[in-house]
Amino acid sequence: MTHLDTLCGFLSQTAPLKLAESWDNVGLLIGDRTQGIQRVMTCLTITPNVVTEAIDKKANLIVTHHPLPFQPLKRLTSDTTTGKMLLDLISNGIAIYSAHTAYDSAENGINQQWCDLLGVQKVKPLIEFHSESETNTAITTESHSSNSNTCVGSGRYGRLPVEETLEELSKRAAEAVTATSHRIVGDPQQVVKKVAFACGSGGSFLSQAVRFGCDAMITGEATFHICLEAEARGIGLILLGHYHSERFAMESLAKMLSEEFPDLRIWPSNYDQDPLSDGGIKAGNIDP
Repeated sequence: MTHLDTLCGFLSQTAPLKLAESWDNVGLLIGDRTQGIQRVMTCLTITPNVVTEAIDKKANLIVTHHPLPFQPLKRLTSDTTTGKMLLDLISNGIAIYSAHTAYDSAENGINQQWCDLLGVQKVKPLIEFHSESETNTAITTESHSSNSNTCVGSGRYGRLPVEETLEELSKRAAEAVTATSHRIVGDPQQVVKKVAFACGSGGSFLSQAVRFGCDAMITGEATFHICLEAEARGIGLILLGHYHSERFAMESLAKMLSEEFPDLRIWPSNYDQDPLSDGGIKAGNIDP
């Protein structure tokens, strides 16, 4: 019998929790570490439909990217969506684990997987972590070989194998994660040689991408004002939508867990979906 604590140990090795941002809520969020685990589901976000799927398929553990709960709760009742989901999961013995920003920044985490998907070379973090006790600190020392394609830290940047236009790169990125729509900021014909990655809501990494001379940054969503700043500073933005910038990595995590724990039934949620749709126009996921 595989116990919950064993899975937590593997997940914390894959995405060390010390890499998480200080504001985040990561690790085992609900569950008894001695609980036996047979069925595991991964997802980007826990929603009522995802909860229903987990219960119907008798999951023992949900590995979610976005934490639930995220903010501290003063009370746990069915009066709120969060409270009802948590009560339903707890009453059905379903544990919750989230690595969130630790998985974003891990050596083989989401931003690194983006580099691998697009064949980016000479990869480095936008913000590098440099010691066991200190994280989330920007430094300039070269602790990784310039030829290495693995590193640890927030975001990533590197060189494309062949230069592309912003439009060509945006289409290739969207196709890589089957994003049905995306938006760009900048001249579609702008030449991109060096590109940055910041999955999810990555607009706060724009200044780092500019600092390292990137021609473009791929992210999920950015505020209107970040888009204006990117335009003013001459760096292209590719906005794939929050969901599509991260969901693919929860599918790869399910595969990784299946390989590590072949006796368990592990799958990515079928009901974990993007709440945004085209609606007849291209959805951009740009926060007002």
